[in-house]
Amino acid sequence: MTRPLRALRRDAATGRARSALVFLHGYGADAQDLFGLAEPLAPHLPDTLFLSVEAPEPCRAAPWGRQWFPIPWIDGSSEAEAREGLLSAAADLQAWLDATLEAEGLAAGRLALFGFSQGAMMALHCAPRRSETLAGVVACSGRLLAPERLAAETLSRPPVLLLHGDRDEVVPPAAMPEAAHALHDAGWTAVRTHVMRGTAHGIAPDGLGVALAFLRDRLAV
Repeated sequence: MTRPLRALRRDAATGRARSALVFLHGYGADAQDLFGLAEPLAPHLPDTLFLSVEAPEPCRAAPWGRQWFPIPWIDGSSEAEAREGLLSAAADLQAWLDATLEAEGLAAGRLALFGFSQGAMMALHCAPRRSETLAGVVACSGRLLAPERLAAETLSRPPVLLLHGDRDEVVPPAAMPEAAHALHDAGWTAVRTHVMRGTAHGIAPDGLGVALAFLRDRLAV
């Protein structure tokens, strides 16, 4: 049994959504955290529905926020709890994506994921394990979990854009080339990377600009 997920919504400016962009927030944040990105992106994607999904659990280390799964070195959980939490949250998100695509009348190839930190980990985990290829994945300041299982569990290979600040002290910048190499090794041909110079654990204007160009290529009608 999957858990229902709550999402904030901003309808397409044209009144009819021909594509959708789904934001996945990080550990200890909530659906509001990335929802503000719809404001600068919407004028360039007028046919796009923006949705920001809230993680299913209260955050162990920050109870006012949410988490997709526990993180042992932050909240004292076990590796088994973290793995179980990831799989449970992935099932929740996959069910939510299925229901959203059906409700909005959109094909999988018209929906993209934009994840930050733990949300980027969720995006990189879930998108390849969907049988129908999504429009794309923007993964910012995250990492690819369990790269050794990727090739065996991959069902589709959506285009991926990896963004990372070179001064990130939360998720090491080396996580970006590691993810890119693992994706290439698992058969991806469409992987782009961008280093946000002088940026810590966040999304810099240049990174958002690169993400917009990527999303316009993938979602614009």
